[in-house]
Amino acid sequence: MSTCHNPLQCKIGPSILNSDLSMLHDECEKLLMSGADYLHLDVMDGQFVPNITFGAPVVKCLRSKIEKAFFDMHMMVITPERWINDMADAGANQYTFHVEATNQHELVIRKIKESGMKVGIGVKPNTDISTVLPYMDDVDMVLVMTVEPGFGGQKFMTDMMPKVELIRKTFPYMDIEVDGGVGPANIDIAAKAGANMIVSGTAVVKNPNPREVISELRSNVERYIKL
Repeated sequence: MSTCHNPLQCKIGPSILNSDLSMLHDECEKLLMSGADYLHLDVMDGQFVPNITFGAPVVKCLRSKIEKAFFDMHMMVITPERWINDMADAGANQYTFHVEATNQHELVIRKIKESGMKVGIGVKPNTDISTVLPYMDDVDMVLVMTVEPGFGGQKFMTDMMPKVELIRKTFPYMDIEVDGGVGPANIDIAAKAGANMIVSGTAVVKNPNPREVISELRSNVERYIKL
């Protein structure tokens, strides 16, 4: 009897929103050289969340200087279909939209796929995980928010872990991303629940040794992936 290889991989994606935005390219390069697997770029429109960050022009500038990094766009925007082509043209690799932001989920998923990007779907803390389950066969990744989206530096919400556990149990090989207050102090909780894509902002970016933090996060996640 042959053994089935677990295709899950640990991926650590620092959130660049916590970096020095006046030196964004340098900061991104530093994170990638410190072992980051991808970059998590938070796009906020001031409507879906009460904050504004950046859009496709900034992404395009980054892509012109960083050719190979995987850009995971966390689109905290209403009418997410509106920005798909712009982000694809700017060089984004994955477009993660929120289930709460639209009533046209199938349309958004189809348009993202047609653009050539991977599809991520996100769920806020107060949203039942059942809202994303119908789309699991059509997306590449599900994002479970472990803080309220819109601001950095919030405290990790442990009570979101049952969402992660349910997805991992039901869809064993789905990429599950957690985002919000994740760091060495709670990575064990997230990894044990089944998260394999880890967004970490403050814990990585504000640490004088980001390589060390990324390595610690990775070793914890990989331990549970191999179980």
